[in-house]
Amino acid sequence: MRTQLYIDGQWVDGNATLDVIDPSDGSVIAKVATAGDSEIEAALAAADRAAPSWAKTAPRVRGEILRKAFELMTAEADYLAELISKENGKALPDAKGEVAYAAEFFRWFSEEAVRIAGDFRMSPSGDKRILITHQPIGLSLLITPWNFPAGMATRKIGPAIAAGCTMILKPAGETPLTALAIVDILDRAGVPRGVVNLILPTPTGPAIAKILHDKRLKNLSFTGSTEVGRIILKEAADNVIRCSMELGGNAPFVIMDDANIDEAVKGLMLAKMRNGGAACTAANRVYVQRPVAKEFMEKFAAAMGAFVMGRGRDKGVQLGASVSVKERNKIAELVDSSIKAGAKVLTGGKTPDGPGAFYPATVLEVDKQAEILNHEVFGPVAPVAIFDTDAEAIELANGTDFGLISYVYSENLKRAIQISEAIESGMVAINRGLISDPAAPFGGVKQSGLGREGGFDGIHEFLETKYIGVEI
Repeated sequence: MRTQLYIDGQWVDGNATLDVIDPSDGSVIAKVATAGDSEIEAALAAADRAAPSWAKTAPRVRGEILRKAFELMTAEADYLAELISKENGKALPDAKGEVAYAAEFFRWFSEEAVRIAGDFRMSPSGDKRILITHQPIGLSLLITPWNFPAGMATRKIGPAIAAGCTMILKPAGETPLTALAIVDILDRAGVPRGVVNLILPTPTGPAIAKILHDKRLKNLSFTGSTEVGRIILKEAADNVIRCSMELGGNAPFVIMDDANIDEAVKGLMLAKMRNGGAACTAANRVYVQRPVAKEFMEKFAAAMGAFVMGRGRDKGVQLGASVSVKERNKIAELVDSSIKAGAKVLTGGKTPDGPGAFYPATVLEVDKQAEILNHEVFGPVAPVAIFDTDAEAIELANGTDFGLISYVYSENLKRAIQISEAIESGMVAINRGLISDPAAPFGGVKQSGLGREGGFDGIHEFLETKYIGVEI
């Protein structure tokens, strides 16, 4: 288990250590090194020093490193899943799914590295040729959250390496061990010195602000809350750092009266309970049309009530702990205040006794204007509200500042597509509970972010477009 910082191809001690906690019982898993001013400067200097030669490295070489990293991740998937479950708290099946998903970003971008397209054409006036090429943007800061410690790291590292950028990775303090393990894999896959650096700066806010004001930094890729994203955007503005921001969500899950209810329940279980509900893509507001509401709520509450909760690594567990007691308490407070405001508990809704950051799978029947619908519940809680018309469903779905992903269930494809086009979100899943894919562009609209990750778009977040006018 790696616990040191990774700077300039070396594992180094930092200025102090940070405890990594197992949220299922509060025990200390490991003590990881943190970074002070000297370690931050060393990482910046190393990445800046390596940038020119790495940018000139052949795309095939970059691609082969990523392919090797994919193979190593796949071979070590069981160990990585155990590590994720231990520090994050999620159930082992979720952790195994995350490792497979995360590894695919290395494979996808190993293939994209050699397929960065350009353009060559005559200008409309005929006076010159227009040559379009793409070059690596340069030193990039990658900031990842705790909920998908492997998937969020590879989704940024993969395209950065493929594009020819050097980088500094700053993982979440709650789940640094997974990121350290992935960097160790990259080291063994042959990443040159200085290309990938990992630090855990403390105190975090001032340290990130200092990095964003360093002239050597050219690019930022951030995944986290919209509140923190706004602060970071303000800091990045001083140096006009280009920013890719994957921010919060408040995803509606809309069930029309012609939906297959059994399939809708099955899809919602995946959309809501994947990762214990701690996902920006998690179905957060469930809207069901009145004619099928009773049947849906009965079947959904029964499915949620059957979830087995316990330590994520234990056999048969489907719902593990939240990442911390603090996060669990946020979930509990939202549920408690909703119940006081009149929500009906269909299952769950009570904080269990005993140690660990656990909260049960919970279904609440709420009014369409319930306050809980305005919050991203980062846990296993599903508030359900009834609507009457298609227009009302669209209005409810769009009644938020967020627009990351939406879900629509209807057996009428024309109807489903019309509703999907009217909903304001960067992604829409029709009759599916999961659409995240390394080969597809991931991102939102409104206050859910800027830019896209994955797919053909993902590598361009780490490339600059250059136009060259050629006299011929």
